[in-house]
Amino acid sequence: MSNNAAIVELSQTANKFRSSIVLQAENKYIDVKSILGLFTTLIGNHAYELHVHGPDAEEAKQELGAVFSKHGLNVKVVD
Repeated sequence: MSNNAAIVELSQTANKFRSSIVLQAENKYIDVKSILGLFTTLIGNHAYELHVHGPDAEEAKQELGAVFSKHGLNVKVVD
């Protein structure tokens, strides 16, 4: 599956939640709700960290974790 499909699905999923959802790739922090931010970041085979804070954080972590693994992206959800 292409990264474009992953980016659109991640952004759409993130936008369902009120929580702050930030992806850390090396020393960059990207708002997962921003398609443009994801386009410039989800390149190469980085290990990503997902930081989620807010009222629906647990649900957001589960759904986004599933989307990352579905697209074969290496992400660690940080508590």
